[in-house]
Amino acid sequence: MESPLLQSPGAVAADAPDQEVAAHYGDPAREQRSLEEGTAFVDRSNRGVVRVSGPDRLSWLHSLLSQHLDGLKPSEPTEALLLSPNGHIEHHLFLVDDGEAVWAHVEPGTAPALVEFLDRMRFMLRVEVADVSEEFMVVTGPAGPADGRPAWPDAAGTTTRIVPRGEFPADLKPAGTWAYEALRIAEHRPRFGLDTDHRTIPHEAGYVETAVHLNKGCYRGQETVARVHNLGRPPRRLVFLHLDGSVDRLPASGDPLEIPGGRTVGFVGSAARHHELGPIALAMVKRNVPVDTELLAGGVAAAQEVVVSPETGANAQIALRRRPAKHG
Repeated sequence: MESPLLQSPGAVAADAPDQEVAAHYGDPAREQRSLEEGTAFVDRSNRGVVRVSGPDRLSWLHSLLSQHLDGLKPSEPTEALLLSPNGHIEHHLFLVDDGEAVWAHVEPGTAPALVEFLDRMRFMLRVEVADVSEEFMVVTGPAGPADGRPAWPDAAGTTTRIVPRGEFPADLKPAGTWAYEALRIAEHRPRFGLDTDHRTIPHEAGYVETAVHLNKGCYRGQETVARVHNLGRPPRRLVFLHLDGSVDRLPASGDPLEIPGGRTVGFVGSAARHHELGPIALAMVKRNVPVDTELLAGGVAAAQEVVVSPETGANAQIALRRRPAKHG
């Protein structure tokens, strides 16, 4: 569903999966600063919105998702994952309960598949699941009271809200998705589907900190979460990249992450130009790559900053692996 703001003067459509909204409106750096200052909003109306109602909604979602939801308080925002039986991430949900229903926003294009799965799992429980993306949309803007609407704290002190479709803030300037993505990447927040792939497990992307409860009952994929939590050493880890600012392009999502010499050790997730940090990115790299190894991200030189420790896990000894010092 293409946003009407794409018809605004200067609007440039974003790349997939955000092609239905604007990447920027002519001045990406200014738009970033305005978003941080609380004078702009970002149209994220391409995201899916799902509503789950009924008296059994919280206990039912608790049994399916990675987060502790049985007893979630009204207006308390949280995140959760739907995992495959092998522990791979299938959906990342931002959730809040308003006292009558649980609202969730999810990645563009993923709401129908999520609703179809949840519908199959209802059995005889008193729950109703609906994709309400045609009626409601997601907007990110200045922090403040939610005004009774589903809301979540977001990057750089912003707030993300679910509002009726077409209800954009009249007193704020629009900022493109490039502005939001730059702030998100700078805060090391992975985005499902860009910074992850079909094999990603929660520990690799750092979702254990935000979207997984480690002391709850059984749910699909829990065995993988528990094994990595107790033994540590996931196969890969999320890393933040400072990219070479002398290059006039950014690596694309999915580009290879290489050690100079040509050996591929991972893939690039999302990249952006931050108005203060310069070109930055998130990437997934093999766990055994030393944390100070210089990398090539889609051919662009990059220095890495640890987001997820290569030894992550409750019972693992945290010791970052570095390259041996050269002597002589």
